[in-house]
Amino acid sequence: MGMKRIGVLTSGGDAPGMNAAVRAVVRTACEQGIEVLGIESGYRGLIENRMRELDIRSVSDIIHRGGTMLYSARCPEFKEEEGMQTAIANCKERGIDGIVVIGGDGSFRGARDLSLRGIPCIGIPGTIDNDIASSDYTIGYDTCLNTIMQMVDRVRDTVESHSRCVVVEVMGNRCGDLTLNSGIAVGATAIVIPEIRDDIEKHVIQRIRRTQKTDKKHFIVMVAEGIGGTEALARKIEKECKVETRAVILGHVQRGGSPTARDRVVASEMGYHAVQLLLQGIGNRVIVVRDDKIVDLDIYEALKMERSVNTELYKIAHEISI
Repeated sequence: MGMKRIGVLTSGGDAPGMNAAVRAVVRTACEQGIEVLGIESGYRGLIENRMRELDIRSVSDIIHRGGTMLYSARCPEFKEEEGMQTAIANCKERGIDGIVVIGGDGSFRGARDLSLRGIPCIGIPGTIDNDIASSDYTIGYDTCLNTIMQMVDRVRDTVESHSRCVVVEVMGNRCGDLTLNSGIAVGATAIVIPEIRDDIEKHVIQRIRRTQKTDKKHFIVMVAEGIGGTEALARKIEKECKVETRAVILGHVQRGGSPTARDRVVASEMGYHAVQLLLQGIGNRVIVVRDDKIVDLDIYEALKMERSVNTELYKIAHEISI
């Protein structure tokens, strides 16, 4: 029996482009005569049976909006068998034949568990961190990267005017992609990421001192939040390099904002592809970007993959930062 009704949810941290993915899922399904239920607040909405019907007009004028119209929430109850069985019972009650899950690795584990219990699921990577090992790109990353660049460009005006150093803490959890790429984009003097534990004395302090000898008087240091100690590093730089130094933690402003063209397009492609798989009766897959192509992988295999940092890009960053 083919799909008659599917669900779509967003889970984990919100990311610009999630709405574009929801829009693509709904409109692709509607074009094929499939009903769509929007599940509110992620897996919590599955457990609490909070769902609403979506049609082509329900998703009008959301492609340009950040955040997620379906809301998102953490749901530890879903990790327990009792919570999962409640969610499955609600799916059966509402006639849901499959679900598109938009989120990160944790969301994919939930999709895997549902697939194992008879509810076919397709995962779409939506996270600003770009930390999904199976995908070269995640929805929201480009928007976040541009937001960071714009914010640091503004901070630079004050830093340059007062001959200061600024240590900017960037989101990304244990993934340094945002820090590395934004660091290159803003011309940072030093970049500190969790994947490469370079000696702070050598790669930050000595680098600033070396740059000071070339008559440069203002400096930008980009630090991934997974490193920790941003304030302490700022104090260390001020003491040892004799330059007024401030710590700037950009915080959740990095999550928001209207998605870039890239995030809107990739999200739309992924949403379309996810529905096409469900129409074929295929579940337990995750949609990913590999070598600039939209493809799908087995969720089990995707979750086993280990991500790696672009060491060549890191080398380039330090070569051109003086």
